[in-house]
Amino acid sequence: MFKDLAGTLHQETIDSRQLRGNPLGDPHVRPLWVYTPPGYEESTDRYPSIYVIQGYSGQIGMWANQQPFRQPFVETADRVFAEERAPGCILVYVDAWTAYGGSQFVDSPGTGNYHSYLCDEVVPFVDGRFRTVADREARAISGKSSGGFGAMITPMLRPDLFGALATHAGDALYEYCYLNEFAKAVRALRDYDHDILRWWKDFQQRVAFTKEEDMLLCLVLGCAAAFSPDPDGTPRLPVDTRSGQIIPELWDRWLAWDPIRMIDRYADELRSLRAVWIDAGTRDEWFLDLGAEAFRAGLDRIGVPAERIAFELFPAAHGGIDYRYPLAVEWLANRLKRG
Repeated sequence: MFKDLAGTLHQETIDSRQLRGNPLGDPHVRPLWVYTPPGYEESTDRYPSIYVIQGYSGQIGMWANQQPFRQPFVETADRVFAEERAPGCILVYVDAWTAYGGSQFVDSPGTGNYHSYLCDEVVPFVDGRFRTVADREARAISGKSSGGFGAMITPMLRPDLFGALATHAGDALYEYCYLNEFAKAVRALRDYDHDILRWWKDFQQRVAFTKEEDMLLCLVLGCAAAFSPDPDGTPRLPVDTRSGQIIPELWDRWLAWDPIRMIDRYADELRSLRAVWIDAGTRDEWFLDLGAEAFRAGLDRIGVPAERIAFELFPAAHGGIDYRYPLAVEWLANRLKRG
């Protein structure tokens, strides 16, 4: 599947109690890829770990996708260690796919307990089967887009587990990255009697992504299921689907998950981080370069030392930035606690 890795990719499965009986009927037995660096098999050393989570619509098999003239991330990350640009780390590729296309890595009655799955099941599973340094100072989390959002919030919520993060164009500053999407969604839903679940029924009965609005509505539906479901799990959009007017009590639930608005609530947890990587493209379609700027400014404001932060904006849109991922792996691996 991958060409001449210097390390080893272990393809595991995990039987999740947290995901059993989830509201979407998604599998509770999940794939989990664990990469061990060169020298791991011959050594008795323990290694830091970096957990890698995906953007919206990402599935674990997508890490094997071969793009023209580029290597997949598993291979480019392997080169970081093969070329000794950083000391060896264990990389953990986590699957958090749902029928809607993603979980946002939060616990929700609309999707399931994906935050608890990651923190309370995947981490102990890896620590129990591989020679990790089982310490938050030796554990980081990294992701792009929705995965970047998950990478920002998880160390806030579970500082006992994660002491470093990398976010590539992570969802943040919601008034810019989501409000325009709601307006587009309201227009698209005119063809479905203003009902996103009617669109969802149509989507399930045909070839996916054959209509222009499919990706947009899939994203909005999945995020509504994560951030603003009814107690019975029914997704509720935070806008009137006819007029487009914001529904304040639902929009407030989304805003409570905006990493920028979480900074002050979790200032102590963020100040405890030993390494933070933040980057985004300057032409990002969801204005996540502004979210990156705001996250960096918030960390500065609460007193996270500048030497712990790597920040860069670079000329790019939202897609095609996978070449940035190994740069963050290298940076984190050089700063995590060693065994």
